[in-house]
Amino acid sequence: MLIARLVALAILLATGGSLIAWILTGNPRYRRSAWLLARIGIAVLLLILGLFVLERLAA
Repeated sequence: MLIARLVALAILLATGGSLIAWILTGNPRYRRSAWLLARIGIAVLLLILGLFVLERLAA
C-alpha cells in the first residue's frame, strides 16, 4: 500500500510540474507530457485496484 501511495504522489507531482511549466512557458510539449502522465497514473490506479479486487476474491 505504501508503494501505491508513493507512485501516486510521484505521478501527481510530475503532472502538476508539467502543467506549471506549460502555464509559465506556453510550450505545448509540457501539456502533452502532463496528459501522458495523467493517463499513466490512471492506468496504474486501475491496475492496483484490480489487484485489490483479485486479492479480495481469492480470500
